[in-house]
Amino acid sequence: MKALITGASSGIGRDMARVLAKKGYDLVIVARNEQKLLKLKEEIKTNVEVIAMDLSNPENCRSLYNQVRDVDILINNAGFGTFGKFTKTDLDKEINLINTNITAVHILTKLYLRDMKEKNAGHILNVSSIAAFMPGPLMATYYSSKAYVLRLSEAVREELRKDKSKVKISVLCPGPVNTNFNNVADVKFNLHSLSSQYVAKYAVRKMLKNKFIITPGITIKFLRVISKISPNNITTKFVYKMQERKK
Repeated sequence: MKALITGASSGIGRDMARVLAKKGYDLVIVARNEQKLLKLKEEIKTNVEVIAMDLSNPENCRSLYNQVRDVDILINNAGFGTFGKFTKTDLDKEINLINTNITAVHILTKLYLRDMKEKNAGHILNVSSIAAFMPGPLMATYYSSKAYVLRLSEAVREELRKDKSKVKISVLCPGPVNTNFNNVADVKFNLHSLSSQYVAKYAVRKMLKNKFIITPGITIKFLRVISKISPNNITTKFVYKMQERKK
């Protein structure tokens, strides 16, 4: 059994690699930071292939697929956020965000899903966020990117169901997690943050049970319910106030 994990150098991706290795999976771990990947490889007992690659480049996504075929699990975890008013945030950083959070997920999901459908087996876990369920003023590009991941996964899931395929797709939608995300996005969360170890264990367990939307933590489950029943204009104002506190 083999799992491919993007964004595996730290945080949830790194800890999901550890969890899957303990379950006997060989791993392909992908991120830009080769040193961190090699350090992770040293502690894992199963076979590990390290690929240092920037997935914000679409051609690198195609190259990754050509290098690594026939995986049982694909985890699209690479991603980052940016904070600030839409007119003030750096455009180049946002384009990089879109390419990482959306384009890479789209390409890898499509390419690996085709192979999984052919053999009628496999699982894809796309890492989204609780942000996917609501508008995100002051983090507009990030929230929008995670909504794309969720909606893409929902659509693909229905197509698989209609085709009676045994291939499964799941979406991880966590809230704040103690990772390097905060430093990259330059924000501070006021909600209680879960540990990446807890989220990784929870996500893998639910994924292997074919749970579609995976929301770790009672608070995040509650926020998802609230986002469903609250009018959009109310939710947007609420999120804006929450985001303002991150400054």
